Amino acid sequence: MNTVVFEDIKHMDEDSNEYWYARELMIVLEYSLWQNFNKVIKSAIQSCINSHNNVNDHFIEVNKMIEIAKGGKRKVIDYILSRYACYLIAQNGDPRKEVIALAQTYFAIQTRKQELLEDKLKNLSEDDKRIKIRKQVRNGNYGLNRTAINSGVKNLAEFHNAGYKGLYNGETANDIAKRKELNYRQDILDFMGSEELADNLFRIIQTDSKLKRDNVDNEYEANLKHFEVAKEVRESIKKIKGTMPEDLPTPKSSIKDIDNKKIE
Repeated sequence: MNTVVFEDIKHMDEDSNEYWYARELMIVLEYSLWQNFNKVIKSAIQSCINSHNNVNDHFIEVNKMIEIAKGGKRKVIDYILSRYACYLIAQNGDPRKEVIALAQTYFAIQTRKQELLEDKLKNLSEDDKRIKIRKQVRNGNYGLNRTAINSGVKNLAEFHNAGYKGLYNGETANDIAKRKELNYRQDILDFMGSEELADNLFRIIQTDSKLKRDNVDNEYEANLKHFEVAKEVRESIKKIKGTMPEDLPTPKSSIKDIDNKKIE
């Protein structure tokens, strides 16, 4: 076993914040009974309190419906966990398990990395944020392209347009470019502000995870999944009364121009 298992069950919210579900983490940490794992969660919550951290920032109790025998359903308790919450759970887990030691190391390192990243982002200008997120989007698209091809996609342009249509209320990449008044050589992603780039980064990450999680193996389904994930991202923005991506302002300078000025 390696740390990939913790990445495989990771989720992202509409603000690109990472989170995990306790019941999914329970399986990875080799707990078979919720009653036993819930005791570990309670100990982790107490550790959070003792560290003077806000429990509600890291452990959010939610209700879920699960399927039971003969097609029935039952409501169960679950938790939405931050990376720090996962670290505390690992710290309070059964030390005899090899996977617990692995989790302790992984979440400790990643929690520190996240803290450093957040500190860095707070002090960045809008231009620097654009450059940073644009790089993440570029890397994300590179990974998504590989996942899409492995899922049976042959026409990548059509696949990406499915995502844009879901996020931008039916607009394709060309429609977005026309609205932004760009020429055919200009990349629409280079003419997005940090918020619009973050919306697209969330779409990209969630689609990549969805294709892998659902073992998609044909182009039609891959395109449909991309559209559906993107539409869900749009709905999430609407629910929190955020600005729709097509209504966000288009920056005057492209990210390439900003990058070039920094090099000069």
